[in-house]
Amino acid sequence: MGIIEEQRYLHEDLERLEQGIADRISEEPKHIRDRLNRDHEIGQLLDQIQAQSVKLFDIYRDTDGQRSREIQSIGTGDPFEEFYSQLKGAREHHAKYPNEQAENSEVRYRVKKPDDGEIMPYIVDRLFTGEEGFGRFFDLHTCHESYLNLPNVKRLSYLQYLEVFDNFSPGHGGLKRGDKLTDQYFKYVGELAGYLESFMRRTRPLENLDKVFLGFDNDFETAWEKDEVPGWQKEEGTNGTAREPSTADAIWCDDCEKEFKNENVYRSHLTGRKHIKAAEARKARRDDEGGDGTNGSTNGNKVSATRLKERAVAEREYRVKRLAAAMSTERGDTRVNVERRQGMTERERQQELENIMNLSYSAPGGGGMHGGADDEDGDEDGDDGEEKIYNPLKLPLAWDGKPIPFWLYRLHGLGVEFPCEICGNFVYMGRRAFDKHFNEARHVHGLRCLGITNTSLFRDITSIEEAVNLWDKIQREAKKTKVDEGSVVQMEDAEGNVMPEKVYYDLQKQGLL
Repeated sequence: MGIIEEQRYLHEDLERLEQGIADRISEEPKHIRDRLNRDHEIGQLLDQIQAQSVKLFDIYRDTDGQRSREIQSIGTGDPFEEFYSQLKGAREHHAKYPNEQAENSEVRYRVKKPDDGEIMPYIVDRLFTGEEGFGRFFDLHTCHESYLNLPNVKRLSYLQYLEVFDNFSPGHGGLKRGDKLTDQYFKYVGELAGYLESFMRRTRPLENLDKVFLGFDNDFETAWEKDEVPGWQKEEGTNGTAREPSTADAIWCDDCEKEFKNENVYRSHLTGRKHIKAAEARKARRDDEGGDGTNGSTNGNKVSATRLKERAVAEREYRVKRLAAAMSTERGDTRVNVERRQGMTERERQQELENIMNLSYSAPGGGGMHGGADDEDGDEDGDDGEEKIYNPLKLPLAWDGKPIPFWLYRLHGLGVEFPCEICGNFVYMGRRAFDKHFNEARHVHGLRCLGITNTSLFRDITSIEEAVNLWDKIQREAKKTKVDEGSVVQMEDAEGNVMPEKVYYDLQKQGLL
């Protein structure tokens, strides 16, 4: 293939890549699996555009002059001779490889559909585990096991670990500063940061994450130079790492990095072996940090080995915090999912896993492994291409779009109807929904339409007649109990007669007093 032909081919390929991206962006899938798979396909096409553009740019630069020579040979020589020479080369190639199939460039980047007869596997099926749910949840079980194997850590459950895995301060699941300088802890923090970074790359394929991570590194560099990284400030004095106590009597020990309830408990622990050992280790770190900077001009710019270790650990902890903050939505969804799975039976977990596996092995478009070619698959699919759900008992649907278990339906009494006349004869299913609706806008608006302002007294009343009668009774009792202000204050005339204030002023105006 000549240089000019290769140049033309690259231009054509770039146009077809752009068209393939436009076709995928024009469609908006409903499920997260389809959306994520589409984004990964677009990301691969963008990478291919960059690679092809680099090749095309090299051709235009023409560093070896081959393109110029080919243009000159075409323009100055006999065009027919050049044409027949290239035709001869093409014939020799096909004679040498007679069974070579010609590739149709028009369908190379076209969106594959089940009707085409070609089953294309999903990209995301091999990127996520079953626990991650196609990028919706974290799968930190491996990191949790590594955390539990660390010495001197709290024994946290997986649900508790999800709450505090990015909080590295002592007392919140983290270790003391001296215990963080071990190889085991450094490996654990590296695994945690690596997983979060990998998860973000897999769930956000179209974002410029390299720029985001570079911003994290620059922010850490700035904070480290200013000595503003929390928990890693230089220990220059006895109160370098002190923090505010939780109570007025509490005392914080800098050496042990622990809070004590009162002064007596604090003094009693000063003679213990743990405190003495922690104080010696802290003093050694402080001497190591301060000693290298005061040895003259030779070692004036030298950084201690301990400080370098602290910097490496602090950098990974800082990245974990920033990554966890950037994916707070997935973190919250993970906690909810773990709590939900803990309340499920083993049979329900197996059923959910089977549903996920069936979804993973189905072809794009919801047509099953055969792409919707069979009549049975066509009967099971609805008009929108989604599988019909068998729900003969008309059970409410859960978050995954499937009916909830029947035992849960009966537990919450969702089969019991509670009509409310004040809400326009709206029917509430279950006692829980019925009790909640008294504070909702629909019921409050219905009471105000009846002229009732104090809605807190009308709980469990659903009939309009009962509500109106009760409100009239409340109004009558309020009028009876209403005390006239004039009858409260008593006045006395010159003769010693006691009378209400209003009567006294009336008699005074008439001149009778």
